[in-house]
Amino acid sequence: MIRKFFVIVFLLTSALWAQGINFNGYVRTYLGTLVQQNYEYAIVQNTFNLNLEHSGDIMVLKASPFIYQYSDNRIDFILREIYMDIYFESIDIRIGKQQIVWGKADGVFITDIVSPKDLREFLLPDFDEIRIGVTSVKLDYYIGDNTLEVVWIPVFTPTRMPSPESIWFPRLDLPMEPEWDFSKQEVKGSLENSEVFGKFSALTSFIDFELMAGYAWDDDPTMHLTKNIENGQLVGLTITPIHHRLTLGGGSFSTTLGGFVVRGEAAYYTGKYFVTADPMAANGVVEKDYLHYLLGLDYTLWDIRLSGQFIQQAILDYESPIQQDEMENTATFLARRDFLRETLTVELFSYIGINNNDALIRPRVYYDIADGFEILIGANIFTGDTGRFGQYNGNNMIYTKLKYSF
Repeated sequence: MIRKFFVIVFLLTSALWAQGINFNGYVRTYLGTLVQQNYEYAIVQNTFNLNLEHSGDIMVLKASPFIYQYSDNRIDFILREIYMDIYFESIDIRIGKQQIVWGKADGVFITDIVSPKDLREFLLPDFDEIRIGVTSVKLDYYIGDNTLEVVWIPVFTPTRMPSPESIWFPRLDLPMEPEWDFSKQEVKGSLENSEVFGKFSALTSFIDFELMAGYAWDDDPTMHLTKNIENGQLVGLTITPIHHRLTLGGGSFSTTLGGFVVRGEAAYYTGKYFVTADPMAANGVVEKDYLHYLLGLDYTLWDIRLSGQFIQQAILDYESPIQQDEMENTATFLARRDFLRETLTVELFSYIGINNNDALIRPRVYYDIADGFEILIGANIFTGDTGRFGQYNGNNMIYTKLKYSF
């Protein structure tokens, strides 16, 4: 099956070359083994990515198909993006399936929520693969160095979550195994259920900043809990995932102070639901306003790029039965340096959960073997026993990626 995969790649790229269509992309083999489970393979994946482009006088057509082939011979074909750009004097319009990236944060989604996420492998894939393309209309109106961007998404696309059998399925703290009811998870496609976002961005000599707002669905469903009690005893639990409407506003900025780059980002949400142990709360959830913000600092020392971020998620008008902490604090740290005329890169990136003393530590080494060929060797190290990262402390992994870009 692997041989057939590479034959398909060769035939497809040859056909595109013959038709004169502009394209680039890569072929990648990705192997990941679990350290604590006798080095069993957690990831065996071959990937083929194409970026296709056809240009006209005022229009550009682009497509980005991905093909994933796994060890069980399963093949996933994902059309990550397919859209057309139409250019006018001061307005650009993009129509179709597209990834939309907002904000200044590294590795964190605060105002960058227009495109939902694929979390079937937690936060391990590259971010251009974590973001899911959404069918939408995006309009950019240029006013000097400023841009007004409006996005309309007619059909809601939720976060892709791991299956209950996956090693990345979140740990549930429940007294018994629940039953799942997915009957209310779907948001039906209609004009009333569409989403709309707006962003104003400005570029000045001192500061770059963005202001944004949105009326959208929560990409991550809230887990509504129904208890079945007989004779005062709990005999059953039913979890019903439901997406709720959100109204949000926020912004981001970056500026340079001496040799430092200072970044910030924040979003204020209304309509956010949280799981609670309050017996009086209907379906075990409660609605609260919610603040999510970040402050970051970047600096280069001895050719080492250093970056740190502090992130806080705060539930306003907090009540103690809510299962999530009132203030959930996280930090990130990045150190990166190039060697051998930028053919060798050594990098360390970490998420640090301050509340639960847990972390995800990701050392990586990239090496350009030859023109277009790159090998990556890395590890995913989870520390702690609880929390967002500690719950996966049995999933420590070493991995390698061999990639050819064309």
